[in-house]
Amino acid sequence: MTDDKDVLRDVWFGRIPTCFTLYQDEITEREAEPYYLLLPRISYLTLVTDKVKKHFQKVMRQEEVSEIWFEYEGTPLKWHYPIGLLFDLHASNTALPWSITVHFKNFPEKDLLHCHSKDVIEAHFMASIKEADALKHKSQVINEMQKKDHKQLWMGLQNDKFEQFWAINRKLMEYPPEDNGFRYIPFRIYQATTERPFIQKLFRPIASGGQLHTLGDLLKDVCPSAIASEDGEQKTQVMIHGIEPMLETPIQWLSEHMSYPDNFLHISIIPRPTD
Repeated sequence: MTDDKDVLRDVWFGRIPTCFTLYQDEITEREAEPYYLLLPRISYLTLVTDKVKKHFQKVMRQEEVSEIWFEYEGTPLKWHYPIGLLFDLHASNTALPWSITVHFKNFPEKDLLHCHSKDVIEAHFMASIKEADALKHKSQVINEMQKKDHKQLWMGLQNDKFEQFWAINRKLMEYPPEDNGFRYIPFRIYQATTERPFIQKLFRPIASGGQLHTLGDLLKDVCPSAIASEDGEQKTQVMIHGIEPMLETPIQWLSEHMSYPDNFLHISIIPRPTD
């Protein structure tokens, strides 16, 4: 992969200032103060909120506490989506800190997966990495790794260790020089305005004529409404990691440098603010 290590670092250390408040109908023994946290964009809510859970459990009766879940403006937040994706999709044009509501009752079974332990997060994370490598290298790279390498990817994410993670992840971002890129690009496109969870299909980074496909080519092929304009104005924003990449950016470069640790490009299509 081309070595733009500063980009990898910027993506890894992206943070969202967040204010957690307890849902008003939760029964407490004394007033629950809000809890502030810098959330890592690349991680998962259930992986980085142990302190939030402890903070609010202190003021609650134990019999009132069941599984914790989070919500933003009425939308339950899916813990198995990376935090940065959740923010880009639901809150990217709002003032900071991001205001998240904490619940301990009435778990929304229809909207959220249960997450009873860190093992559930690890299993989801490793399944995503394996799926991504099936697309990129027909699973050859991940299958050649040892169990300890898989563990190092997970521990790197869990403990927020950039070097530890990238020492192994680097191998998942390589390809034979004669190929000029991955077999297919692991990506998912999410739209704030539809019920469909996401769009995912096979897309090659290199065109049959040898030229590099761009982010614009991907969107044109998979989600043309994302780049359609009305009266010369684009009505949507295309967000990855809180920024709007240029549509001319090669999709292979984005996949190597702006994928989340699960090796997928998570792309949010959101309405452009009108003000």
